[in-house]
Amino acid sequence: MKKLKNIVLLGLFSLAVISCEVEDGQNLNGPTTDTASGDLSRAELIQTMAGALADMRGRLGTQIDANAVAGREYWRFQSSDPRWTADLLTGTLDNNTFYTTGPFAARYSTVKDINIILGGLENSSADFSDAEKAATRGFANTIKAHELLMVLNQQFQNGIRLDVNDPNNLGPFVSYDAALTAIFDMLTSAATDLSNGGAAFPFTVPSGFDGLKADAAGAITPADFATFTNGLAARVEAYRGNYASVNTLLGNSFMDMAGNLTTGAYFTFSLTGADIANPLFFAKNSTVANARIAHPSFIADAEAGDTRLGKVVLRETENADTGMMEANPLTSDGLTGTHDVFIYDSNVASVAIMRNEELILLSAEANHISDPVAAVAAIDVIRTAAGLPAYSGGTTPADLVTEILNQRRYSLYAEGGHRWIDLRRFDRISDLEPLDRTGDGTFVQFPIPANENQ
Repeated sequence: MKKLKNIVLLGLFSLAVISCEVEDGQNLNGPTTDTASGDLSRAELIQTMAGALADMRGRLGTQIDANAVAGREYWRFQSSDPRWTADLLTGTLDNNTFYTTGPFAARYSTVKDINIILGGLENSSADFSDAEKAATRGFANTIKAHELLMVLNQQFQNGIRLDVNDPNNLGPFVSYDAALTAIFDMLTSAATDLSNGGAAFPFTVPSGFDGLKADAAGAITPADFATFTNGLAARVEAYRGNYASVNTLLGNSFMDMAGNLTTGAYFTFSLTGADIANPLFFAKNSTVANARIAHPSFIADAEAGDTRLGKVVLRETENADTGMMEANPLTSDGLTGTHDVFIYDSNVASVAIMRNEELILLSAEANHISDPVAAVAAIDVIRTAAGLPAYSGGTTPADLVTEILNQRRYSLYAEGGHRWIDLRRFDRISDLEPLDRTGDGTFVQFPIPANENQ
């Protein structure tokens, strides 16, 4: 893996292959880094933004898998690469391998794309109106903040670089707390820009954001997109424990206590042109060559009747003699599982970036100290949707945290590694014990890639 400054310098939207997975989005055969950053035209904005959004999906599968394995949501079996069941389950991590370098480089590739757009917009001689510039800045900085948060969620107390504008003079790594503050400030600025962004974006917003639209028949507006910006800012504030701010932001987000829990923003995929397929899809009953096997505790710990158990399916095979279906557990490296992870039913299924369900659970968290009645009401929205009875446990902050973490475990299962992040921020990584095998261990952060100078 090359140093970050080399990764982001070469080819705005080139294809890079690391460990047999596509790193970046699409080759647009259009604007170059120099032309886009020097004087961004309308046509170049459309192309460069499309490329940046395509690049957001680079190494998405690797990052979600790594976080999910760390949080014992599922096991990742890959017979050609035992590091999934060795390094990531023992906590003995390599700073120069795919699960460390791949997501780090992919996220910063998108950040570089966005920096080029922002610089080009500033230098543009095109006839962008002030509202169009504000809308573009707001959208771009929201995407940039998301990508930096993705890096930070893996690096944790290692911190991250915020300033990567000059690939020959990269900024220093800043602390976890400083990075969260900077990301929040970026989202605050983005929301202000979006509020001044007029009625339309001067580029195409992917269909994965259509769920944010206030008017289902119209195009997504800057005001619509700001509801995602504020939702993302609420996530950051929850990480910082600023719960009054979380409530304020949720009030300006797309959260809807009575709404569809799946409403939100999504990554989309297709098999056309230079696009990519959903990297998190595996067919049922996959073999050890490539499989995602639900951690047995996900099934064992679930409350009776929880419909969220539908996110995993029993592995079965037909008995050749009787014609009856029989259990078909899968074993690898001393680990045996009975259920496949099956959230995505095809290789073009969308992957959630943020959903209403998460926002409602953030509301529960934001109120668990100051207003336990409101916290329980939000919890019960989730429990009812999952086919469970109303919450009847204790209402101390500690009791409610336990319940909220449990609901987040099942509601956000296998979507982004939320469980590992949640247990870490509440200092409850020990909840992952007992571990699966003698010699296994836990960890709270991935190492800084070997070639990153600090």
